[in-house]
Amino acid sequence: MIDKLKFILFFIVVLVLVGLIGYWSVITIQSGSEFKTNQKIEQLEQEKEDLEKQVEDLSDELITLQSQIVVEKPVEEQKEPTPEPTESTTYKNQKLINELQKLITDNVYMKLKSSGTRVGTVQNFLNVYNKTSNKIDNSYGVSTQKAVASFQKDQGLTADGQAGSSTFTKMITWLKKQG
Repeated sequence: MIDKLKFILFFIVVLVLVGLIGYWSVITIQSGSEFKTNQKIEQLEQEKEDLEKQVEDLSDELITLQSQIVVEKPVEEQKEPTPEPTESTTYKNQKLINELQKLITDNVYMKLKSSGTRVGTVQNFLNVYNKTSNKIDNSYGVSTQKAVASFQKDQGLTADGQAGSSTFTKMITWLKKQG
């Protein structure tokens, strides 16, 4: 009798285990089309991540390239360069005056994202004008644009924050008045 009871209990346990395994296999099984759809979704998500990374890299590269451009005025807009002063007066900021005069002679035009040592000349002037010691980073960023616009407004120019020959001329005039 005890042997029969053990056998029945063993048989019940085996049936419960087989039932649980069967239930698990039925609820976790995928159809072929569902499996292929999931694979395609994973593939598309990976491609999306790759494309987003490429867009980010290309955007960074574009910003870098744009910041390296110093725009010069087109030929039809160029004004006659103001002649070099013939007087032999030397001013306290003569080197800066000469550098600004060279910008006029070369018809240089600067705007947001321009870069180079010529931008550094404008930043150097702005430090003298504003009595500051901001870093000369040779990059025409937002702070340089705002400082140029402020100078232009003070001097009665159109305060667009872009620097061309009229702005450079006003800078030279201001420096000469300082002695």
